[in-house]
Formats: sequence, C-alpha cells, structure tokens
Amino acid sequence: MTTLAVTGHMDLAAESVPAVRAALRDLLVGHDDLTGVSCIAAGSDSVFAEELVAAGGRLVVVIPSQDYRARKVKPAHAPLFDRLVGAAVEVVTLPHEAANRDAYESANAELLRRADRLVAVWDGGPPSGKGGTADTVELARAAGVPVDVVWPEGAVRRG
Repeated sequence: MTTLAVTGHMDLAAESVPAVRAALRDLLVGHDDLTGVSCIAAGSDSVFAEELVAAGGRLVVVIPSQDYRARKVKPAHAPLFDRLVGAAVEVVTLPHEAANRDAYESANAELLRRADRLVAVWDGGPPSGKGGTADTVELARAAGVPVDVVWPEGAVRRG
C-alpha cells in the first residue's frame, strides 16, 4: 500500500488546472492499493483528491479545525468540498477550534505523519509563512519523506 499526501497552491490559474490535473493523473498511474491524504482546500488539494478518487484510490480528508467548513470554505468551493468529504474513507477533523496558522501547521503535520511520499503542486517559490506549500515541502524533506514536485511547464498562479 502506498500513501501519498498532497500540498499545493490554492491559487492555480484556471488555465493551469488541466495541465496540473493531467500531471497528477500521470503520477497516480501504476500505484496499486493507493491511499491519498488531503485537506481538500480549493486548488491543488482538491484537484489531487478528485484524481485520486477517479483512479480508484482511497481518500483520507484532514480538516484543520472545527470551524474550517463554516469559515474557510468559500461558496464556490463548497459543493466540491462536500462531495470529497462524502467520498472519503476517513475524515479527520483536528481539535483546533479556529482555522488559523496553528491549525494549518497541525494539518500539515498530520499529512506528513501518514505519508509515504508527499506530492507538492508547487512552483518552487520560498515559504510565505508557516503552514504553506513551501513550508510543508521543507518539513517533509527534513523528515526524510520523499517529495514529488508537480509543476507542469507553463503552469502559473493567479495574480
């Protein structure tokens, strides 16, 4: 059994999503008995989760805080978020009351605790604060968790 956790940018440009989706699909091919762990945030996390489920993998969802769904999931993302929660074989809601940096750091620690490998949908940029994609990549590498960086040629972030 292989367990892949995901971290990635939430702000993928719409025109980059098909290339990221295809790269993730290619990465998932060939894994038997696959489990994926994701916080299913908008962007990369959810794209990974969708492709994992489509490939027949088991999805484990880590929700950073008790109030995450109510406070952080935007209306446009809510239907996909709820669908992925429904598709999950396990949903872990961390005990943090509020969605904040501490909750995100704990969620990333939980992802890495469960992972054989980390999939990072990441442009290679430096950390922008605790709990972000680059920070999670650094933590994985420091812990000896192999990292597969997915950033297809031409991929960009919004803004």
